[in-house]
Amino acid sequence: MAPDLRENLDMTTSLGSANRSKACVRRSVHREVCENFTLYQEGVVRTASAINGLLLTLTMAVAQGKECKGVNFPDRVEVGGSDLTLNGLGLQKATFLRVDVYVVALYVTATSRDPDALIRSDGPQELIVHFLRSVGVEDVRKQWSRDFAHVAPDRPISLMQRVARLNSWLSDVKRDERLTFIRQPGEGIQVIVNGVVKGTIPGDDFSRDFMSIWLGATPPSPELRRGLLGGKCD
Repeated sequence: MAPDLRENLDMTTSLGSANRSKACVRRSVHREVCENFTLYQEGVVRTASAINGLLLTLTMAVAQGKECKGVNFPDRVEVGGSDLTLNGLGLQKATFLRVDVYVVALYVTATSRDPDALIRSDGPQELIVHFLRSVGVEDVRKQWSRDFAHVAPDRPISLMQRVARLNSWLSDVKRDERLTFIRQPGEGIQVIVNGVVKGTIPGDDFSRDFMSIWLGATPPSPELRRGLLGGKCD
């Protein structure tokens, strides 16, 4: 290699990318080669920057998930080794004043707008009730008892005994606390109260009745059911 060319390349390597073009213009006897090299480097930098921007945008979109009444839920969660997808968010209001009480999130293995398919599903599911206001335990228990009576009017003893067990695990609920219910086929419904695992209510029949409360013919409200099936949360 010619001494003058070697000297030029050594200087080009030691300078930053912003100075390489200037070094080429001042010192290189092969100016065209050096300028093309600089343009190539600038193109690589622009491409890398564009890719990083796209990845950042995608990461933020996944992290944000969906929101209702200021409560954010991720698009996907992992439950017991299964990847679940958010099927929908529903809002429950109460009294003639239409006061916001809680937001419900439903995660499933395969999203669907068919309530019967979700109720009869043989895959795991997770239902999260996020409270927007404080509610006394007696009000919560009365609501559960009424809800199960709607889906099972004959009130079989075996079912009501399990409802009583569920009610015994509940307590006063404060704003921003959560009740989480994980449906595991062949096992039943695992109950988690504000992050504390209380136990599992056994039976696929109980699981179906539980999901029927939210997705069946007599949900707490039509708006709540519509949201859980992929509609608006309002």
